Amino acid sequence: MNPSTYPAAQHVMVLYTGGTIGMQASANGLAPASGFEARMREYLHSQPELVVPQWRFREMSPLIDSANMTPAYWQQLREAVVDAVDVQGCDSVLILHGTDTLAYSAAAMSFQLLGLHARVCFTGSMLPAGVTDSDAWENLGGALVALGQGLAPGVHLYFHGELLAPTRCAKVRSFGRHPFKRLERQGGGVKAQSIPAALNYSQPKQLVNVAVLPLFPGIGAGIVDGLLASGIQGLVLECYGSGTGPSDDSEFLASLGRARDNGVVVVAVTQCHEGGVELDVYEAGSRLRGVGVLSGGGMTREAAFGKLHGLLGAGLDNAEVRRLIELDLCGELR
Repeated sequence: MNPSTYPAAQHVMVLYTGGTIGMQASANGLAPASGFEARMREYLHSQPELVVPQWRFREMSPLIDSANMTPAYWQQLREAVVDAVDVQGCDSVLILHGTDTLAYSAAAMSFQLLGLHARVCFTGSMLPAGVTDSDAWENLGGALVALGQGLAPGVHLYFHGELLAPTRCAKVRSFGRHPFKRLERQGGGVKAQSIPAALNYSQPKQLVNVAVLPLFPGIGAGIVDGLLASGIQGLVLECYGSGTGPSDDSEFLASLGRARDNGVVVVAVTQCHEGGVELDVYEAGSRLRGVGVLSGGGMTREAAFGKLHGLLGAGLDNAEVRRLIELDLCGELR
């Protein structure tokens, strides 16, 4: 990694959420395990050539497989980061997290921690620490070294020697040392000139109900109506191509219109790995715009999901949420 122009981390809080990195064998297979701090200290002590910042350790409760991650746990993480920085005086936070939902959590924290001057870095591993060919220690040590060399304020994702912007990447492989990849998304948005005070990291956030719905051939209004009946406040609609959907299905469009009328914020993202949403290119996209669907531009599913949680959870009114969805807040649309 190249030398950074940002200040080196001096005091790092390590937040351990569980995940593969610290798992140990149980009767039902690998499971999250306590005691990782001692293992981490032992490893770093055995590597005197590895120069890392001073660090302290906090074990989150409960420890979870990241397949069990929830927005409620994100609130715990946000509060733990705020405590580490504003109360305990840490200038950086390293979050150890399972890989299955790591991209979701890192994207969500990007919006939950807007305005934070400290550095937050997520990492994890594909194999548990201590097993043959594990990537655990190289990722943990590498993330600490990266913090020690200096990172920009905000949230980062570190894996196998690579720093990724959490709002622009996704887990694309279930094997190997390179599970995460930056997605080549397009359709950028204009940078927001200012961030509302309610979005500042120091302000508490409410739990909200957000869903993700991929379009598929034959999807009907009943599925959207069912989601509306569940009480959702936001919906990430994974559209085809540049943002198209079944525009000849009047009932489907009417259901999306009811979502808008009920205050549900619907954001379109593309199902494609590359490109982005431009709702006015095709009639099948402009009709979605006509019933209130917003363009997610080049946002990933994870970024759009986390952004809706951040905006709606801040208690902003519906018009402000709809305005900010299409503006860039932390690199998600650039």
